[in-house]
Amino acid sequence: MKQLMLGNEAVARGLYEAGCAFVSSYPGTPSTEVTEAAAKYPEIYAEWAPNEKVAMESAFGACLAGRRSFCGMKHVGLNVAADPLFTISYTGVNAGMVICVADDAGMHSSQNEQDSRHYARAAKIPMLEPSDSAEALAFTKLAYELSEQYDTPVLLKMCTRVAHSQSVLETGERTEVSRFYEKNPQKYIMMPGNAKKRHPVVEARTKALSDWAETCEINRIEEGRDHSRGIIASSTAYQYVKEVCGDQYPVMKLGMVFPMPEKKIRDFAASVGELIVVEELDSFIEAHCQSLGLAVTGKSLFPCIDEFSQNLVARLLGSGEPESGVKLEEAIPARPPVMCAGCPHRGLFYTLAKNKITALGDIGCYTLGAVPPLGALDTTICMGASISGAHGFTKAQDGKADRKTVAVIGDSTFMHSGVTGLINVAYNESNTTVIIVDNSITGMTGHQQNPTTGYNLKGDPCTKIDLETLCRAVGIRRVRVVDPYDLRQTEEAILEELETAEPSVIISRRPCALLKYVRHAKPVVVDSKKCRSCRLCMKVGCPAISMKDGVAAVDHTLCTGCGVCTQLCRFDALRAGEEV
Repeated sequence: MKQLMLGNEAVARGLYEAGCAFVSSYPGTPSTEVTEAAAKYPEIYAEWAPNEKVAMESAFGACLAGRRSFCGMKHVGLNVAADPLFTISYTGVNAGMVICVADDAGMHSSQNEQDSRHYARAAKIPMLEPSDSAEALAFTKLAYELSEQYDTPVLLKMCTRVAHSQSVLETGERTEVSRFYEKNPQKYIMMPGNAKKRHPVVEARTKALSDWAETCEINRIEEGRDHSRGIIASSTAYQYVKEVCGDQYPVMKLGMVFPMPEKKIRDFAASVGELIVVEELDSFIEAHCQSLGLAVTGKSLFPCIDEFSQNLVARLLGSGEPESGVKLEEAIPARPPVMCAGCPHRGLFYTLAKNKITALGDIGCYTLGAVPPLGALDTTICMGASISGAHGFTKAQDGKADRKTVAVIGDSTFMHSGVTGLINVAYNESNTTVIIVDNSITGMTGHQQNPTTGYNLKGDPCTKIDLETLCRAVGIRRVRVVDPYDLRQTEEAILEELETAEPSVIISRRPCALLKYVRHAKPVVVDSKKCRSCRLCMKVGCPAISMKDGVAAVDHTLCTGCGVCTQLCRFDALRAGEEV
């Protein structure tokens, strides 16, 4: 049956058809929908793990037990899972294991633009790279075949444009696969004596896969009319090249980006005048061509920053601009990212900014607290870094500066990798205040459940981790909960904890305003006669509040009636509505 699917949905369909039985992932744009779609198939057990390292180790355990497994993550998540990745490369697998990593060139929702292809080469694990939804399905199934044939986990590299674009594919039936587990200490126990014996196995496997890359169908040459130049590309870059050039030039389309063929590339280079590599981000394919002693043009022509487009490829290849849509006559107003109306984080960040508190932030929708007019955050590095960073910042002050430093971290991020930082704070006794912004969901990636919500991936009730009890269990004696809608309560709690001489945790708890079960109050009402145009209400950066004709105005289609703005108005011009 032919269907139109997102690339991520196609990967999930590939999991189903390949007989995958176990899926464990951590949500992260642009990879999230793979696991969400896989969870809809009754034959597949699917879960959200606390972090990517746990997900990968769980998936390995499932494949060891004899069932095909999968774990998915975004590019920065692979950093978290790198520890087991490199060792699983040595052990190999029992049943097939596929690891999907989705890169985010252009940083649509990421803190960096790293190129995950380097992990394939460093860990010596094969990597397949589909360029559309049909290939996403086919490559997922192929990945399991390669995994079991060559005794290796297989990396499947997606990217934002392939993951979130649709194309036509043809679905098939599911094939059940199961293997027996047999104890094999020499293969699976990676103490030095065994690991030394496994390394030659990995090198031999890489050589065998290189030989396979020479003749496999997913590395193909598409002929062109003009052999004055030949182009090597993969993923979205291949699509852009074909849209711009059609069949004008010969194109080598790489479906496996590690290991890459040698003879096939040399023969292709010999058949064309100028060899050009078109690839996003780093010079990965270009470097391979250079290692073969080939004269090649790549990053001297194409940038290593941001994602490509048809227009960019056309311009840099000198092929002119392709046909494009009609531009609007007027410029579209800029729309900077802001927290939603009624966001529970807004009151907290207003309080931090008001009191000029240094706040080390973390990864989540609350990172938007760094955006004006709040401007409440000082750093954002990676998942969990806020607590560890605040510990170091506080220790480095050595009591010589006023103690006005906190860490701000979300509930899901705290479970991901924040709790170990808190253990460090307790163990090394730094006078650090940690604020956990608990909005009862994983907000940034689209409302996925996490260990603190009480529900699993499928929405079924499950064990709920109690944050207060957990914080006390790791050694924090001062733990308190505040409602960020109550500005006075929030401010008093923060200032009081900053004055204490021991570590403390403040849990800023209020469900995300976008959750379906949250009941909102009636919108705030403005008494224009009382408004003095002081604009203090604008300091919270709520998108529902604006100034019209010099007077505050509230958009009732956006306002949730949270009441934060009413607490700021000194002239009683803003009045909270009643609950509906």
